[in-house]
Amino acid sequence: MEIAEMLRLTVERDASDLHLAVGRPPVLRIDGKLVNVEGMAALTAAEARRLIYSVLNDLQKQKFEETKELDFSLSISNVSRFRVNAHFQRGSVAAAFRTIPATIRGFEELHLPVKVCERLARRPNGLVLCTGPTGMGKSTTLAAMVDLINRERECHIITIEDPIEYLHAHKKALVEQREINEDTFSFGNALKHVLRQDPDVIMVGEMRDQETIAAALTAAETGHLVFSTLHTVDTVQTVDRVIDVFPPHQQGQIRIQLAGVIEGILCQKLLPSVMGRGRELALEIVVANDAVRSLIREGKTHQLPTQIEAGGAMGMQTMDRAIAELYKRGRISREIALLNAHKIEDCQRYMTRGAGGPELAAGSARGGSGAAGGLRRAY
Repeated sequence: MEIAEMLRLTVERDASDLHLAVGRPPVLRIDGKLVNVEGMAALTAAEARRLIYSVLNDLQKQKFEETKELDFSLSISNVSRFRVNAHFQRGSVAAAFRTIPATIRGFEELHLPVKVCERLARRPNGLVLCTGPTGMGKSTTLAAMVDLINRERECHIITIEDPIEYLHAHKKALVEQREINEDTFSFGNALKHVLRQDPDVIMVGEMRDQETIAAALTAAETGHLVFSTLHTVDTVQTVDRVIDVFPPHQQGQIRIQLAGVIEGILCQKLLPSVMGRGRELALEIVVANDAVRSLIREGKTHQLPTQIEAGGAMGMQTMDRAIAELYKRGRISREIALLNAHKIEDCQRYMTRGAGGPELAAGSARGGSGAAGGLRRAY
């Protein structure tokens, strides 16, 4: 089986990823679980190298051999787009292919909180962060927000990605998408020059380092709407990560800067569905208000969960409440709920209360009562 056939099978099986590694058959990740491709033998070093090198051009091959790591995007005609990471392990070549759906789905189809997402996407400026572990749908959520802006506003959108994932056609907006190593050398380098490119909206694929975070905060502070991601699991960790990346003598100023520009934080987690197929979205939601900004400014991030609980009328909710709501709606098992809870006691307390909760509970966007497999297909 050639690589194009494997990727076609990946899409047909609704798998999120395809893994190639020596000593095992090609592996699909379906609903978060790894499954061998049936009927295929374990890959040899020569076979893995041949398959992976077949999708690299000469420049990519040279860079891969120099750096031992390579991120790039790949399009297979009539199949899908893929985000690819090629790497070495035990001296042999390996790769991970992440499926990128051809179409950008809306908030309802993704079971996102529609009102909150629309409110954040329509902000004239500020910083919106989407966080969570790898593979939790952060890029999909940001693509939906960028697409809303693209459909509604006559503005200039610039995305900086590694690599480019969702392709945005020009609609009302002018959209430029810049890929690391292809169109610019780094996130920091791109952000250093982006303000001279007359953007209204900037999407940064990931805030990886101090330089990138500082530039994103400055762009938000100077009147631009900035979207980005972090690999953090909740709001407290997100705020602390942004601040702690700076040396101690700068952290007070960064707290003030972050408090002034933050508009919202969405922390995502996809959990196995009780139906046995698909995954359900649990979402911690923060919409910045005076109280949230004050806690960030004063360095009292440990008090943020209490303020999130108090902000239910604005659509805010903690991750533990989101997980409990999924359990009460019969979407996930009790075991999965408690396994993923941040504070088991809090989650158990929410689980024993009456069903229902705010309209913006995890996975309960308008029209979000469909089949349990919906999020798997969407993300």
